[in-house]
Amino acid sequence: MGAKRLELARELVPNVALIALLTHPNSPDALEELHDMQNVAKTIGQQMLVVSATSDRNFEAAFASIAQQRAGALLVGQDPFFFQSTDQLVALAARYRIPAIFGNDESVAGGGLMSYGASVPDAWRLAGTYAGRILKGAKPAELPVVQPTRFDLVVNLKTARALGLTVPPSLLARADELIE
Repeated sequence: MGAKRLELARELVPNVALIALLTHPNSPDALEELHDMQNVAKTIGQQMLVVSATSDRNFEAAFASIAQQRAGALLVGQDPFFFQSTDQLVALAARYRIPAIFGNDESVAGGGLMSYGASVPDAWRLAGTYAGRILKGAKPAELPVVQPTRFDLVVNLKTARALGLTVPPSLLARADELIE
């Protein structure tokens, strides 16, 4: 999903030389996400700035660094740590005027610019299916691992206007939800 989010960021702000990735280095998935993102960035010729935060106290310095390096967009890492800090991240992105792309649609509802990630309702449906199978006697260890199959693209047009961005018609047409 990181690769897709990077592509969407480039489509939204096509002429930026540098895109930042905010990562939580203590996350079990951070290294894989970082490698995937760096490989895609290298393939498409996009410069990446990797900024880490291990606590919410690091966010201010991370955003100051992103602004100082003149990153044209920010991809917020896919980590529950960032999901619980959505309000603070959205506020910092607005204050520093950095187009931020998140992995959860709640951040866009709260004022973030854009999100692309697994559909939350679909994930709950899958969880309910699993719970039903377990209640009917299936052994959890024998159930297959199911990857998400539905992904949602959400764009906050009000935030785009506040940042002076024009959302390309191709993104508007693909969006699952547009927030006015």
